[in-house]
Amino acid sequence: MNSHMMAAVLYGKENLLVEPVAVPKIHNGDILVRVKVALTCGTDVKVFRRGYHARMIVPPAVFGHELAGDVVAVGEGVTKFVLGQRVVAANSAPCEECFFCRRGLQNLCQDLLFNNGAYAEYIRIPARIVERNTHVIPPWVSYHDAALVEPLACVIRGLEETHPQPGDVIAIIGLGPIGLMFVKLAKLYGARVIVVGRRKTQIDRAAALGADELIATEEDGNPERTVRELTRGLGVDIAVEAVGKPETWQWAVNMVRRGGTVNFFGGCPNDSKVNLDTALLHYSEITCKASFHHTPAYIRKALELIGAGHVTAEFFVNREEPLRNLLEVMRHLMSHNGHLKTAIIP
Repeated sequence: MNSHMMAAVLYGKENLLVEPVAVPKIHNGDILVRVKVALTCGTDVKVFRRGYHARMIVPPAVFGHELAGDVVAVGEGVTKFVLGQRVVAANSAPCEECFFCRRGLQNLCQDLLFNNGAYAEYIRIPARIVERNTHVIPPWVSYHDAALVEPLACVIRGLEETHPQPGDVIAIIGLGPIGLMFVKLAKLYGARVIVVGRRKTQIDRAAALGADELIATEEDGNPERTVRELTRGLGVDIAVEAVGKPETWQWAVNMVRRGGTVNFFGGCPNDSKVNLDTALLHYSEITCKASFHHTPAYIRKALELIGAGHVTAEFFVNREEPLRNLLEVMRHLMSHNGHLKTAIIP
């Protein structure tokens, strides 16, 4: 194997070079994975635009975090994996020992170990992630499908945290890949789904995934009122915000029924504030929660759903590009939100 590989190195704001770098060295407990597919993600686009991510990546660094590939080297002491296996690795692993881990909140681990570097020919998976958050891909599952595990795990956790009951009406605001995953899962959980998206293409995708009621904000200037009309004036049982804008956070609160639950899933720009109507929250007993990241149990659950054929890449990934085109891909994804994922093939 060569000592060098091609990789996408983030240097700062919109500053990305696909260039030769050293193949990562692996240590005890690590594995080296040949990346077969890396998927683009809204978070990566945000990181590209901002030039860094306080918790996940400090440039210069190889970035990208949704991947599937083959084991090409194993460190000493690795017993779970052997050469040639097809694997999917999450982008983090918790310590399992801190205050939050002991309470089953591994996503809030005080020493959450993040891993980036999927936009490259090879990626080192550190020992802790090998041990706690890496899985063999079932033979019938494609690399493209397996690479969806990380975002899907976040979405399953987000939905389950709102405790949907069969027959609930769920509004999903924002129809990028994450919003579309919420649509698919909400239908699997037996909900009636109202979607609020910007463009007709997004609305059509949501309809193909089973959405029951469709609201395009390009045509409808008052989606909050429309949602009320579609629910006999009551509002929805659960509203999920998957955009990440204070304005749509506000919509979610105004769409939910008395006693309903809002999940603020979309991360807003830093320093954003949102004003909530205290009387509405109090007298209507509205539960507001936010969901961040995933836990090892949800990574396993996501892989099970993918393995059962419930979630496949065809709905969420619409093109393939070689690694050398990543800069153009990022610029295209930045042009407006709501794009599907691109599969980067190193």
